[in-house]
Amino acid sequence: MPPQPPPLASILIARFLRSNNYPETLDAFIREANLPRDAGQSKTDEAQTWTIENILEEKKRFDTSVQFERYGDSPEKDIWTDPGKFSLLILVLDSPPSTPKIIQTPTSSNILACSVENWKNSTDANAQPHLVATGADRQLHLLKPDDDNVTSVSGLSESPILSYAQIRNGKYTCLTNMSGQLLLQRDGEVLDTRKDHAKYAVKVVVSEDRDGVWIATAGWDSKIFLYRLREPSDDAATIGAPIAFITLASNPESMLFTRHPETKELILLASRRDSTHLYYYRVEGPSTTPCECELLGRQNLAPHSNAWVAFSPACLALSPHDPSLLAVATSTLPHMKVIIVRLLFPSAESLELRTSGPIETAEPVTQATQAMAALALQNREDAAIVVQANTFAPQTAYSTPQVVWRPDGSGVWVNGEDGVIRGVEAKTGKVVTVLKEGHVIGSKVRAIWAGWVDVSRDGEVSKEEWLVSGGFDKRLIVWRV
Repeated sequence: MPPQPPPLASILIARFLRSNNYPETLDAFIREANLPRDAGQSKTDEAQTWTIENILEEKKRFDTSVQFERYGDSPEKDIWTDPGKFSLLILVLDSPPSTPKIIQTPTSSNILACSVENWKNSTDANAQPHLVATGADRQLHLLKPDDDNVTSVSGLSESPILSYAQIRNGKYTCLTNMSGQLLLQRDGEVLDTRKDHAKYAVKVVVSEDRDGVWIATAGWDSKIFLYRLREPSDDAATIGAPIAFITLASNPESMLFTRHPETKELILLASRRDSTHLYYYRVEGPSTTPCECELLGRQNLAPHSNAWVAFSPACLALSPHDPSLLAVATSTLPHMKVIIVRLLFPSAESLELRTSGPIETAEPVTQATQAMAALALQNREDAAIVVQANTFAPQTAYSTPQVVWRPDGSGVWVNGEDGVIRGVEAKTGKVVTVLKEGHVIGSKVRAIWAGWVDVSRDGEVSKEEWLVSGGFDKRLIVWRV
């Protein structure tokens, strides 16, 4: 049962006076406030849950949490684009999406994932942008931006599809589902299937290079598997067995591929449940037997916290214009907090030392030097946090926090359990836009995506900024300018 809203202030005061035996003051207050004679009497068990003392304690906890928030103050960079400050031409490009359009899917089911991707059908010579969405009914829905006819593909997966990623500009698609499977599909046909996860395969990410494609999957069996997809000459690609794996102490929350800014080495960035750290893993070439990826380093998002577990980084998103800037949606309760942080990649010197072996130093290692090194690391991790702010998006322990960047990098969008999507300014961390006219109020917004979309109008192709959202109200919505 959801928590009951607090009663009126006058009822709380009457209850306080009645419970603390102030009959004369109570009678005078009831007369002045024009309350019934039984005001303040506890009639239900829920009435005892809210008292003046409880509200004061709640206010103290809120004030304490506000002290840990961090907001930017630069008026010049990464400011949420405001239509009122631009000319008509720039207004069309930079004003945020705010007009919802509900997409009617052939079947009605909860939406689990949605985005705009290049997708190649048998009728198309080249891959075309499509609105892609998956539902709890195990179907995958496709829609072209300039069309209203939704095509549903069934029979791809034996269970609902939780995540997908495009390869080779839409030629192939990797899918993961609730059965723990990884599927490789092309043109509606499943080319290969792997089932290495024992539980839900909740996330799949890819990284392409000239020699092949790296695929990483995360499952609720506390495992991350890495695959190396190679395209043979006969164009019949297969996934193959995993060539590397990562064993975590808890279930993974989110992950993404990125490259070291100095060495250009491919790195897998991951987060896991019940940990406030980001983990940096080395991605190496294929070997004869599956090996465990080397942990290069970690970065604490709560370096000075003395709590046992403050939050988990539930969703990671790299800035579209700065590959070292990361937006993190956290699992904090009762509201989501967003952290925008600089990635602290392991230095090139430390990576070389890992390869060549440790070098002995003349300075002795003492408890004092270790404490000073730990404090210096905490200060560095704390300085890397640019924004740490409350989005006021309600969530529970069963929520799936999501954060996506606006394509111009001026801010991020976050989901919520109340049917509302919020826009947060990247520089200040303040909630500047609230979209509440699309999803059913009080419903869960499960997935969001934002980016530029090529739309054909009057025979000309122009770019529009889209925000796509899907939720447990069974609505798939495109938000447009």
